[in-house]
Amino acid sequence: MKALDTNILVRFLTGDDTVQAQKVYRLFKEAEAKRERFFVPLLVMLELLWVLEAVYDIPRNEIVEAINELIYLPVLKFENTSVLRMFIKNAANNNHDLSDILIACAPKSNGCSVVLTFDKKAAQLDLFEGL
Repeated sequence: MKALDTNILVRFLTGDDTVQAQKVYRLFKEAEAKRERFFVPLLVMLELLWVLEAVYDIPRNEIVEAINELIYLPVLKFENTSVLRMFIKNAANNNHDLSDILIACAPKSNGCSVVLTFDKKAAQLDLFEGL
């Protein structure tokens, strides 16, 4: 199995570079035909959230919807789909930074009660506890 870097998913979602986007579409179609999958690390998803928000200025609801659709693509195998589902649920219910929500969901799925932080804004999210 091969893994994907953030820029592959950015090209797939934005199509901003036509040549690269077409390469990704072909790659995914070929993999689907061969019943192959690509691994997507949780760190790639974190960077993807940041890039789509900060660099591309894509509205929050569109980003969350795109992540929701990505997790159902048969050619993608995510490091932790349950974390992404928890992220989608939490992102729909508040206006906190998407990256902070994902950062909090990963430890939560591993049995942690909260994430300790000095970030006052993040500490307002139930998954964080301010120090």
